[in-house]
Amino acid sequence: MPDRPVPEIPQRPRQLAFDLPVDSRHGVEDFLVGASNEAAYGLIERWPAWPEAWLRLTGPEGAGKTHLAAIWARTAHAWTLSASELNEDKVPHLVSGGALVIEDCDAGPLDEPALFHLMNAIKARGGSLLLTARRPPDLWGLAVPDLLSRLRLAPAATIEPPDDALLRAVLVKLFIDRQLVVDTAVIDALALRMERSFAAARQVVDRLDRVALERGRRVTRPLVQEVLAELFPEEPG
Repeated sequence: MPDRPVPEIPQRPRQLAFDLPVDSRHGVEDFLVGASNEAAYGLIERWPAWPEAWLRLTGPEGAGKTHLAAIWARTAHAWTLSASELNEDKVPHLVSGGALVIEDCDAGPLDEPALFHLMNAIKARGGSLLLTARRPPDLWGLAVPDLLSRLRLAPAATIEPPDDALLRAVLVKLFIDRQLVVDTAVIDALALRMERSFAAARQVVDRLDRVALERGRRVTRPLVQEVLAELFPEEPG
């Protein structure tokens, strides 16, 4: 009697990681306040009792500028646009809203005459303007001296890199936003070795989410060590 062929054991299919939107909530109750952002949060909360018609909000990538701007925009009923969208033709319409957020002022080409005109019009109308950027105005590459001088003198709120407590809280929130449940040991391992910045926290949680999904695994400490070695290799001694 001929031997019957042994059936092949099907391999477990590898899951694909898709770029699905992350539930990143921008409500005031979702903003985590710590030593690094307490002063900035306080200035945003102080509106409309700002010392000037405008406020600069500065901080590194991923620090929470957009979140804080969204909190203020909701309170002030402000419109929001990217600095790259600003031009002279839009100024009359933008001023008519009374309150405005202009984001990423140092991210690329900026219509300087339009911004200068907008600031004058906002002040004349008694409105409010919030400007966000990663760097102070001296590093924006501005060519209009009057605009640079005005921005230098503008009240400013700065978000600093996170301390240990805030970094851990941010990591927990990022996992929750992705509906991932992790052990305290995972947070401890990340906080101990990763680069201490908001942008790095987003990067490492995003990578862990993708790898865990592809492999059909939970986010565990061994997986954390693997991803940390990939993203933040140790310098040779």
